[in-house]
Order: sequence, then C-alpha cells, then structure tokens
Amino acid sequence: MIRSLLLAALLCLPGSAQAQQLANKLFGAQDRPSQQAPMPIGSYAKGCAAGLVELPETGPSWQAMRLSRGRNFGHPEMISFLMDLSQTAQQIGWAGLYIGDISQPRGGPMTSGHASHQIGLDADIWQLPPQRLNLSRNERETISSIPVRSADQRSVTSNWTKRHHAVMKAAASDPRVDRIFVAAAVKIEMCKTATRADTKWLQKIRPVAGHDTHFHVRLKCPKGARFCETQTPTVSELSKGGNGCDDTLTWWVTDFLNPPKAAPKRKNPDAPRKRHPREYTMNDLPRQCQDVLAAR
Repeated sequence: MIRSLLLAALLCLPGSAQAQQLANKLFGAQDRPSQQAPMPIGSYAKGCAAGLVELPETGPSWQAMRLSRGRNFGHPEMISFLMDLSQTAQQIGWAGLYIGDISQPRGGPMTSGHASHQIGLDADIWQLPPQRLNLSRNERETISSIPVRSADQRSVTSNWTKRHHAVMKAAASDPRVDRIFVAAAVKIEMCKTATRADTKWLQKIRPVAGHDTHFHVRLKCPKGARFCETQTPTVSELSKGGNGCDDTLTWWVTDFLNPPKAAPKRKNPDAPRKRHPREYTMNDLPRQCQDVLAAR
C-alpha cells in the first residue's frame, strides 16, 4: 500500500520534474509488471523492462529467495531458463535450485545492491544446494548461501563439488546464455577439471569479484527485442573462440593476487566522476522507460 501511494505521488509530478527524479525510486516503488508485450529496454545496467513475468515463489524444482525484496521478476525467456535449469539440477542430483535476485517488477535501477539486473535478463543462483523446497517466507529471509572460494581467493573450498560444476556447465551450455559471472577460483577450478575435448562452454564462465556465494547468469537479448542492447564485446569476441582458461589463470594469479608494481596514476581533477546506477534519473534511461512506468 505504501509503495503504491509513493508511486502515485511520483507519477503526478510534471513531466520535466519526473524526468529528474531518481529512477531507482520510481522503479523501486512499482509492485507489478506492466501490462505490455515483453521487452527488455536498454542495457543490463541502464534500462528497464516491459511485460516481465513473476517467477512463482515455489515450484517443483526451485524456490525464490529473499521475497521481501520483490525481485523475482524476469523476461519470459529468463523465467523459462530458470525452470529448465532447476529441472536439470534435479537430474544432476540436487533437490533443485534456490533462486536469488532477478529483476524488479518493471526492471530499472534498484534502490540497493546490483548495478545490473535492470532488464529482466540477469539472475543470481545460490551455490547452496537445496536440502528441501518447502522453506517458509521467514526461512527464505534468514537462511544464507555458502561460499565456494577460499579466503585468499586462490582456490575453491570443500563446499565446491562435482555437482556444482555440472550445474554450471549445463547453464553455460544453454544457447540462451551470454555469460556467467563466478568467483575467479571457480573458473580456475573448472578449467583444471574440465574434459579437454569439451571446453568451449567455459568461455562463458567469467571471473568477477563478489560472486563467491552465487553465480550470476546473464542471457542474450531475445530474438526480436529491438530495444535491448547486447553486451559488447560478446564473450565469443572476448575469448576469440577459446575457453578463457589460460588468460584467467595468468591474470588472476599474477596481475590480481600479486599485482606488478606500477607508477601511481595521476588523477585528473577535471575528469567526470563515474555515476552509479542508483544516481540515474529518468533522463539517463531510454525514453521507452517512461512508457513502462506509465503503463497499467
């Protein structure tokens, strides 16, 4: 109720004033998807989404976590992907999947957390293998996932299993997937243990800090999504047909964990400060996002 009243007040502002409102406040106040045809608009970290679909809180092979956030909405392609992967996880030996944040009901910048997850094509999947799929709403708020990398970031922990590898391989092998963000230690371990005859899918596994308790799946722009901006360079361009293992091992062990000494960079006082998506106004987003907010 409070969220609806806040949204009504914001939408009553004159057009120019609304355009200057923080986009995350406007989109964070939405509690329902727009009644429009599904369309991701803009880029993963600067956009919104029309016609998103809610992932049911509980299904035969999944549970949506942290329901109080209202972030279990995604493009139909993403919802279908998550359902498919959760069924595959059961075939691999897990009870299913615990699904973290996808997007807000109409996408857009969030009031906290992610810079991306704005167009319904990103989803976080917990590294915690479900023991059961009948968690209460309260349990979903209090239970936590598990880290799968060591404190020194050089290796995986005993929490990492062959089934983790199999679930992530299945996700990366799906043609709908553009890339998957993981802790670098996970990428290194997967490179070490993958069968040499079958490693092309590994090019989609990308090491990014902050992904030790979940893996982040990003889908490609669906066919016909004319307002969706595909991430560039694409993974295939970035890896040039390889699996990214040699580059990952070299970069992570040398340049990140043991960085070479370099001359300090001089700061340019005139350079504009990079803004976080939480600072975007509606003027910063594609103009179609105005229509998404105004739609029923």
